[in-house]
Amino acid sequence: MPQRGKRYIEAAKTVGRNGGPKSPYEALELVKKAASAKFDETVDVAIKLGVDPRHGDQMVRGSTTLPHGTGKSRKVAVITQGDKIAEAEAAGADRVGGEDLVKDIQSGWMDFDVVLATPDVMGMVGRLGPILRAKLPNKKAGTVAEDIGRLVREIKTASRVEYRVDKAGIIHAPIGKVSFSTDQLVENLVALVDALLKAKPASAKGRYLQKITVSSTMGPGVDVDTNEVQRLAGK
Repeated sequence: MPQRGKRYIEAAKTVGRNGGPKSPYEALELVKKAASAKFDETVDVAIKLGVDPRHGDQMVRGSTTLPHGTGKSRKVAVITQGDKIAEAEAAGADRVGGEDLVKDIQSGWMDFDVVLATPDVMGMVGRLGPILRAKLPNKKAGTVAEDIGRLVREIKTASRVEYRVDKAGIIHAPIGKVSFSTDQLVENLVALVDALLKAKPASAKGRYLQKITVSSTMGPGVDVDTNEVQRLAGK
Protein backbone atom coordinates (compact mmCIF):
# COMPACT_ATOMS: atom_id res chain seq x y z
CA MET A 1 0.00 0.00 0.00
CA PRO A 2 1.67 3.25 -1.10
CA GLN A 3 2.13 5.95 1.52
CA ARG A 4 -0.15 8.89 0.77
CA GLY A 5 0.80 12.53 1.25
CA LYS A 6 -1.09 14.96 3.47
CA ARG A 7 -2.70 16.68 0.45
CA TYR A 8 -4.04 13.37 -0.88
CA ILE A 9 -5.40 12.40 2.53
CA GLU A 10 -7.23 15.71 2.85
CA ALA A 11 -8.60 15.32 -0.67
CA ALA A 12 -9.82 11.82 0.17
CA LYS A 13 -11.75 13.27 3.12
CA THR A 14 -13.40 15.74 0.76
CA VAL A 15 -14.39 12.98 -1.65
CA GLY A 16 -15.45 10.46 0.94
CA ARG A 17 -15.55 6.71 0.33
CA ASN A 18 -19.10 5.92 1.40
CA GLY A 19 -22.42 5.84 -0.40
CA GLY A 20 -21.38 3.81 -3.44
CA PRO A 21 -21.04 5.09 -7.00
CA LYS A 22 -22.10 8.69 -7.66
CA SER A 23 -23.95 10.24 -10.55
CA PRO A 24 -21.57 11.65 -13.19
CA TYR A 25 -22.35 15.21 -12.08
CA GLU A 26 -21.80 14.50 -8.37
CA ALA A 27 -18.62 12.48 -9.01
CA LEU A 28 -17.03 15.18 -11.15
CA GLU A 29 -18.07 17.91 -8.73
CA LEU A 30 -16.24 15.98 -6.01
CA VAL A 31 -13.16 15.57 -8.21
CA LYS A 32 -13.07 19.33 -8.88
CA LYS A 33 -13.60 20.13 -5.19
CA ALA A 34 -10.85 17.75 -4.06
CA ALA A 35 -8.23 19.07 -6.52
CA SER A 36 -5.73 21.16 -4.58
CA ALA A 37 -2.54 21.24 -6.67
CA LYS A 38 -1.09 24.59 -7.76
CA PHE A 39 -1.52 23.65 -11.42
CA ASP A 40 -4.59 22.89 -13.53
CA GLU A 41 -4.90 19.18 -12.90
CA THR A 42 -6.06 16.82 -15.62
CA VAL A 43 -9.27 14.90 -15.01
CA ASP A 44 -8.81 11.25 -15.96
CA VAL A 45 -11.22 8.36 -16.28
CA ALA A 46 -10.56 4.64 -15.86
CA ILE A 47 -13.22 2.38 -17.39
CA LYS A 48 -13.20 -1.37 -16.71
CA LEU A 49 -14.70 -3.24 -19.63
CA GLY A 50 -16.07 -6.77 -19.73
CA VAL A 51 -13.58 -7.96 -22.35
CA ASP A 52 -10.61 -10.30 -22.45
CA PRO A 53 -7.81 -8.43 -24.32
CA ARG A 54 -5.89 -11.69 -24.72
CA HIS A 55 -8.31 -12.47 -27.53
CA GLY A 56 -7.77 -10.36 -30.65
CA ASP A 57 -11.50 -10.09 -31.32
CA GLN A 58 -12.01 -8.44 -27.93
CA MET A 59 -9.37 -5.72 -28.29
CA VAL A 60 -11.09 -2.34 -27.89
CA ARG A 61 -9.08 0.41 -29.55
CA GLY A 62 -9.92 3.61 -31.37
CA SER A 63 -10.41 7.33 -30.99
CA THR A 64 -13.20 9.83 -30.60
CA THR A 65 -13.70 13.58 -30.53
CA LEU A 66 -14.57 15.16 -27.20
CA PRO A 67 -16.96 18.13 -27.50
CA HIS A 68 -14.85 20.28 -25.17
CA GLY A 69 -11.38 18.85 -25.83
CA THR A 70 -8.93 17.70 -23.19
CA GLY A 71 -7.31 21.06 -22.47
CA LYS A 72 -3.91 19.70 -23.45
CA SER A 73 -1.97 20.69 -26.56
CA ARG A 74 0.12 18.00 -28.23
CA LYS A 75 3.08 18.03 -30.60
CA VAL A 76 2.07 16.46 -33.90
CA ALA A 77 4.32 14.92 -36.54
CA VAL A 78 2.84 14.00 -39.93
CA ILE A 79 4.24 11.53 -42.43
CA THR A 80 2.87 12.29 -45.87
CA GLN A 81 3.87 13.45 -49.35
CA GLY A 82 2.82 15.67 -52.26
CA ASP A 83 0.11 18.26 -51.73
CA LYS A 84 -0.71 16.80 -48.32
CA ILE A 85 2.52 18.29 -46.92
CA ALA A 86 1.20 21.83 -47.38
CA GLU A 87 -2.22 20.80 -46.04
CA ALA A 88 -0.72 19.39 -42.83
CA GLU A 89 1.54 22.42 -42.35
CA ALA A 90 -1.37 24.83 -42.83
CA ALA A 91 -3.34 22.93 -40.19
CA GLY A 92 -0.57 23.50 -37.64
CA ALA A 93 1.45 20.27 -37.60
CA ASP A 94 4.75 20.69 -35.74
CA ARG A 95 6.76 18.59 -38.21
CA VAL A 96 5.79 17.29 -41.65
CA GLY A 97 7.77 15.10 -44.02
CA GLY A 98 8.06 11.86 -45.95
CA GLU A 99 11.20 9.75 -46.28
CA ASP A 100 13.22 12.46 -44.52
CA LEU A 101 10.98 12.35 -41.45
CA VAL A 102 10.97 8.55 -41.40
CA LYS A 103 14.79 8.52 -41.47
CA ASP A 104 14.98 11.10 -38.66
CA ILE A 105 12.70 8.97 -36.46
CA GLN A 106 14.79 5.90 -37.27
CA SER A 107 17.83 7.92 -36.16
CA GLY A 108 16.26 8.72 -32.79
CA TRP A 109 14.25 11.93 -33.28
CA MET A 110 11.18 11.62 -31.04
CA ASP A 111 10.12 15.21 -30.29
CA PHE A 112 6.39 14.59 -30.75
CA ASP A 113 3.37 13.27 -28.87
CA VAL A 114 1.41 11.92 -31.83
CA VAL A 115 2.37 10.69 -35.30
CA LEU A 116 -0.21 10.92 -38.08
CA ALA A 117 -0.05 9.73 -41.68
CA THR A 118 -1.96 9.61 -44.95
CA PRO A 119 -2.88 6.22 -46.48
CA ASP A 120 -0.50 6.59 -49.43
CA VAL A 121 2.66 6.46 -47.27
CA MET A 122 1.85 3.42 -45.12
CA GLY A 123 4.63 1.48 -46.83
CA MET A 124 7.31 3.74 -45.38
CA VAL A 125 5.40 4.13 -42.10
CA GLY A 126 5.52 0.37 -41.59
CA ARG A 127 9.29 0.53 -41.21
CA LEU A 128 8.79 2.45 -37.97
CA GLY A 129 6.79 -0.30 -36.26
CA PRO A 130 9.62 -1.52 -33.98
CA ILE A 131 10.38 2.08 -32.96
CA LEU A 132 6.96 3.71 -32.54
CA ARG A 133 5.11 0.60 -31.34
CA ALA A 134 1.76 1.85 -29.92
CA LYS A 135 2.32 5.28 -31.49
CA LEU A 136 2.53 3.84 -35.01
CA PRO A 137 -0.11 5.49 -37.25
CA ASN A 138 -3.06 3.16 -37.53
CA LYS A 139 -6.46 3.48 -39.24
CA LYS A 140 -8.27 1.78 -36.37
CA ALA A 141 -6.74 4.22 -33.89
CA GLY A 142 -7.82 7.13 -36.08
CA THR A 143 -4.29 8.36 -36.78
CA VAL A 144 -4.34 7.65 -40.53
CA ALA A 145 -6.62 9.73 -42.76
CA GLU A 146 -6.80 11.18 -46.24
CA ASP A 147 -8.15 14.51 -44.93
CA ILE A 148 -5.00 15.05 -42.89
CA GLY A 149 -5.67 18.74 -42.27
CA ARG A 150 -8.85 17.99 -40.33
CA LEU A 151 -7.09 15.31 -38.31
CA VAL A 152 -4.18 17.62 -37.43
CA ARG A 153 -6.58 20.34 -36.24
CA GLU A 154 -8.47 17.86 -34.04
CA ILE A 155 -5.24 16.67 -32.43
CA LYS A 156 -3.72 20.13 -32.03
CA THR A 157 -6.85 21.52 -30.40
CA ALA A 158 -6.89 18.44 -28.15
CA SER A 159 -10.43 17.51 -29.14
CA ARG A 160 -9.38 14.01 -30.23
CA VAL A 161 -8.67 11.37 -27.59
CA GLU A 162 -7.36 7.88 -28.28
CA TYR A 163 -8.30 4.84 -26.22
CA ARG A 164 -6.87 1.34 -25.99
CA VAL A 165 -7.82 -1.36 -23.52
CA ASP A 166 -4.89 -2.56 -21.39
CA LYS A 167 -4.09 -6.09 -20.26
CA ALA A 168 -6.47 -5.75 -17.32
CA GLY A 169 -9.36 -4.74 -19.57
CA ILE A 170 -9.22 -1.07 -18.52
CA ILE A 171 -9.40 2.06 -20.67
CA HIS A 172 -7.52 5.11 -19.35
CA ALA A 173 -8.16 8.51 -20.91
CA PRO A 174 -8.16 12.23 -20.08
CA ILE A 175 -11.53 14.01 -20.26
CA GLY A 176 -10.48 17.58 -19.46
CA LYS A 177 -9.05 19.80 -16.74
CA VAL A 178 -10.37 20.67 -13.28
CA SER A 179 -10.84 24.23 -14.61
CA PHE A 180 -13.54 22.89 -16.96
CA SER A 181 -17.13 23.25 -15.83
CA THR A 182 -18.83 20.14 -14.47
CA ASP A 183 -21.17 20.14 -17.47
CA GLN A 184 -18.21 20.14 -19.87
CA LEU A 185 -16.55 17.24 -18.05
CA VAL A 186 -19.79 15.23 -18.00
CA GLU A 187 -20.35 15.81 -21.72
CA ASN A 188 -16.78 14.69 -22.47
CA LEU A 189 -17.20 11.58 -20.29
CA VAL A 190 -20.47 10.69 -22.01
CA ALA A 191 -18.91 11.18 -25.47
CA LEU A 192 -16.08 8.78 -24.57
CA VAL A 193 -18.45 6.17 -23.14
CA ASP A 194 -20.67 6.47 -26.22
CA ALA A 195 -17.63 5.70 -28.42
CA LEU A 196 -16.72 2.70 -26.26
CA LEU A 197 -20.27 1.36 -26.44
CA LYS A 198 -20.19 1.62 -30.22
CA ALA A 199 -16.83 -0.19 -30.23
CA LYS A 200 -18.14 -3.11 -28.14
CA PRO A 201 -16.83 -6.36 -29.65
CA ALA A 202 -19.51 -8.78 -30.83
CA SER A 203 -17.73 -11.53 -28.91
CA ALA A 204 -17.89 -9.69 -25.55
CA LYS A 205 -20.27 -11.45 -23.19
CA GLY A 206 -21.91 -10.34 -19.97
CA ARG A 207 -21.80 -6.84 -18.56
CA TYR A 208 -19.70 -4.57 -20.77
CA LEU A 209 -19.35 -1.39 -18.67
CA GLN A 210 -18.21 -2.84 -15.37
CA LYS A 211 -16.73 0.12 -13.49
CA ILE A 212 -16.01 3.81 -14.11
CA THR A 213 -13.72 5.86 -11.87
CA VAL A 214 -12.83 9.53 -12.31
CA SER A 215 -9.96 11.37 -10.63
CA SER A 216 -7.70 14.40 -10.95
CA THR A 217 -3.93 14.14 -11.42
CA MET A 218 -3.16 14.36 -7.70
CA GLY A 219 -6.52 13.37 -6.26
CA PRO A 220 -8.35 10.20 -5.20
CA GLY A 221 -10.73 8.34 -7.44
CA VAL A 222 -14.51 8.60 -7.33
CA ASP A 223 -16.68 5.77 -8.65
CA VAL A 224 -19.37 6.70 -11.14
CA ASP A 225 -22.75 5.03 -11.63
CA THR A 226 -22.26 3.11 -14.89
CA ASN A 227 -26.01 2.80 -15.52
CA GLU A 228 -26.45 6.57 -15.30
CA VAL A 229 -23.59 7.22 -17.72
CA GLN A 230 -25.00 4.68 -20.13
CA ARG A 231 -28.41 6.35 -19.88
CA LEU A 232 -26.87 9.74 -20.68
CA ALA A 233 -25.14 8.17 -23.67
CA GLY A 234 -28.57 7.12 -24.90
CA LYS A 235 -27.78 3.43 -24.90
